Amino acid sequence: MKVAFLVAPEGVEQVELTDPWEAVHAGAGDPVLVSTAPGRIQAFNHLDKADTFPVDAVVGDTSAGEFDALVLPGGVANPDALRMDAGAVRFVQDFFEAGKPVAAICHAPWTLVEADVVRGRTLTSWPSLRTDITNAGGTWVDEQVKICEAGPNTLVTSRKPGDLRAFHEAFIPVFDKAVQSAQSAL
Repeated sequence: MKVAFLVAPEGVEQVELTDPWEAVHAGAGDPVLVSTAPGRIQAFNHLDKADTFPVDAVVGDTSAGEFDALVLPGGVANPDALRMDAGAVRFVQDFFEAGKPVAAICHAPWTLVEADVVRGRTLTSWPSLRTDITNAGGTWVDEQVKICEAGPNTLVTSRKPGDLRAFHEAFIPVFDKAVQSAQSAL
């Protein structure tokens, strides 16, 4: 299973990147760090700089077709930067159009709102995104994790770092099932 982790050059909440990354790796998956620029990304622990991580692929040089699934980590600045990048927004849209599963946590649904893929979907997020999700045609719920299959793909969302365990316990089986279904179709 090859999983794209899409992040901006800076602003991703480190634990929302590293914890799901480790879960994918532990599940025999291949996590790939995708960003809008080459080099290294700067992660944060809330508002404080944390570690940097090497970018594996740049949005403009890769496509959803190269991956089985997508993870969108949060952090306030990260999804705000991604939603301002047309290539990143298109990359997200392509996963939905291809019917591939997507997992997003905390503020990451801002990018989903910009990609216009929440209409008719039920999801959760950091509470401050409730109005944005509702205005974009989605239904917001205050749940630890929400799995929504009311669309072209399965969407797994979670609220905050405290939900990370439930988040990856939900999205890993969803991703595995999608990969198995794709292999069966071949």
